[in-house]
Amino acid sequence: MLDFSSIRGTLTLGLKSLWMHRLRSALTTLGIVFGVASVIAMLAIGEGASREAQEAIARLGSRNLIVETVKPPQERADTGEREGVNSYGLTYNDAEVIRNSMPNVEVVVPIREIDQEARFRNRKIGVKLIGTVPWYTDTAALRIVRGRFISSIDVHLQENVCVVDRELVQGLFGFENPIGKDVFIHGNYYRVVGISGISRARAEDDDSDAFAASSVSDSAGAGNVYLPITTAKSRFSEFEYSISGGSRNAEKVELQKITVELDSIEKVVPMRDIVDALLARLHKDKKDYRIIVPLELLRQAQRTTFIFSIVLGSIAAISLLVGGIGIMNIMLASVSERTREVGIRRALGATKQDIVIQFLLETLLLTLAGGLLGILVGLLIPFCVTHFGRMDTIVTTPSVILAFGISAAVGLTFGLYPAYRAANMDPIESLRHE
Repeated sequence: MLDFSSIRGTLTLGLKSLWMHRLRSALTTLGIVFGVASVIAMLAIGEGASREAQEAIARLGSRNLIVETVKPPQERADTGEREGVNSYGLTYNDAEVIRNSMPNVEVVVPIREIDQEARFRNRKIGVKLIGTVPWYTDTAALRIVRGRFISSIDVHLQENVCVVDRELVQGLFGFENPIGKDVFIHGNYYRVVGISGISRARAEDDDSDAFAASSVSDSAGAGNVYLPITTAKSRFSEFEYSISGGSRNAEKVELQKITVELDSIEKVVPMRDIVDALLARLHKDKKDYRIIVPLELLRQAQRTTFIFSIVLGSIAAISLLVGGIGIMNIMLASVSERTREVGIRRALGATKQDIVIQFLLETLLLTLAGGLLGILVGLLIPFCVTHFGRMDTIVTTPSVILAFGISAAVGLTFGLYPAYRAANMDPIESLRHE
């Protein structure tokens, strides 16, 4: 049975021995420090990157099916009413058929996307026009920062109104409030009635300072402009003309996307096959669409995250292994230096168990000290990466426990052989050692 007073004395002896060789002890712990820190930091960076990807997928909607227009191969393209017109992709009729023939569908959102140039006074910027319906915000991760979104009346009357996103505000309007201002796009003026933002972004107060905060926080650059879908249909042509090899070609695309929101997550995957079969009948031989299931992408991202974390953790754990080898090397050298000390202790009545405990305690003290310092460094590195590198990092409690647990296990494992070697020395030979 272990004598705790004896262990306390052995612990005191071990601390004195380590203190006598302070520099060597400090250098020995560095391997554990950097090993623990690298495990925590790499898992935090990996978790942050994967979380960001998962949030981007989740913003697409876990109950949504997203149908996108895809240009078919040229040899299979369907020629329109006149030569040179290639009509393909999703149509308004597709959206109506999906909405009317599928019982589990809650919302169907037709979306038309057009690249254009927006002007305000002497400023101009490239934008993406998104023609859609008032319930677009039900399926997209979009929130109104100020003003309102397009309404049913806007759609019915084909009003020239628009909603601009926060990325567009500073580049086009500077520090002016865009609400009520007119934006010139493709020969027409559109009254700005709202400012949109991503729903996961930090919420601003809906007061006079909300616009200023949003303007300063977002960088200038191209953004999105949301229009009533009827306005987009009547103001912008569905044909796109191009000249290639001396011949003039035209392409007609009505809709770029259709978002279908279902009433439950369990029905997403089965309904994907139903939507595919329905569109296959409507589009006959032409595969000019694709169906994206965000739920499947999210699950795949979660599996990838798990594998990614294992790989990163394994790579970082190698540095802990190297640190453990360094500890064993130093402890073996310490055993050789203290051979006479071991012989004296054995001559005074210390058992093999006492010698084993002595050297194991010294090894564990080095390892635990390195583990604690490694946790501090491991917490500091993700903070610096987030602050200076503008990259999300997430330190999780399991990663800290895992890193510290591995370091303790490494210290215990690599300390066993030096302790065993010290305990099995011949006391008489040890006393003769110089």
